[in-house]
Amino acid sequence: MLAQSPEYILHQVTKGWSIEVTPNAAKKIDNFSELLQKNTTVNVTFLPNSNLLDTIEVCKRLFKDGMNPVPHISARSIKNFDELDSFVKQLSQTSNVREVLVISGSLDSPIGEFHETMQILNSGILQKYNIEKVGVAGHPEGSPDISDALIKDSLKRKIEWSLKEDISLYLETQFSFDATPVLLWEKSIRNEGIKLPIRIGVPGPANIKTLFQFARSSGVGASIRMIAKQSRNISKLLMVQAPDKYIFDLANGINMDEECMIENLHFYPFGGFKRTVEWVSGLENGNFIFDGIGGFKVNEF
Repeated sequence: MLAQSPEYILHQVTKGWSIEVTPNAAKKIDNFSELLQKNTTVNVTFLPNSNLLDTIEVCKRLFKDGMNPVPHISARSIKNFDELDSFVKQLSQTSNVREVLVISGSLDSPIGEFHETMQILNSGILQKYNIEKVGVAGHPEGSPDISDALIKDSLKRKIEWSLKEDISLYLETQFSFDATPVLLWEKSIRNEGIKLPIRIGVPGPANIKTLFQFARSSGVGASIRMIAKQSRNISKLLMVQAPDKYIFDLANGINMDEECMIENLHFYPFGGFKRTVEWVSGLENGNFIFDGIGGFKVNEF
């Protein structure tokens, strides 16, 4: 393999990045096209006890502003087949949604008849409304609720469904702070025959206190220990932590392995949607300098 420059490696990994927004955060944005390039993929997060209509309205706005809206379908938050049918129908007809992210959801107890992703996939509703691409959850640092063996078995069943239905499938992961377990996980599932395109979750710039709170509530394994060490220093709690070293290490790992299935980065805007977009755009446009210690600094941040 020819040696690639660090600038080139970062440019490659930043291509086609995506981001997510909650309905509440979307209320603070007048026009998405003022912040994002046309056709940027924007996930619409569905939090526990949210309203499906809020997701539909945000998708309408994103579509109107020239974006690719990708709504979350949270199985445990859907009452029944009819509600799922109505939800996907409205997304398709009002926002031209052709891509969704299907997850089990974080509710301990389902509110209706669905409790896992496969039930949504097997309902036939995604096919009915011409959904062409489906994302499912990836767990680089494991799950507190499901064993690694069960996770891998579930992914294999989802791949079988994808091939049978001729619908593209990809993995989208929870955020992390450490590239090492992410790269090891990718290689592990690939060796198990799970070869799917992967979007890796990246925390957007935010102060350490905020990052630690999200890490603790999400239970992201080894990464929480990394951020916890920094959060112990009270003087650093309000310092902004950018994901430069994490991205730099990911980019190098991807560059060193030609078979790596990681294709894109997906940003969680914990420090604010606008701030995250500005930071990622600076990186994408090459507006950064290397710091000499395994990371970089986006100018004006």
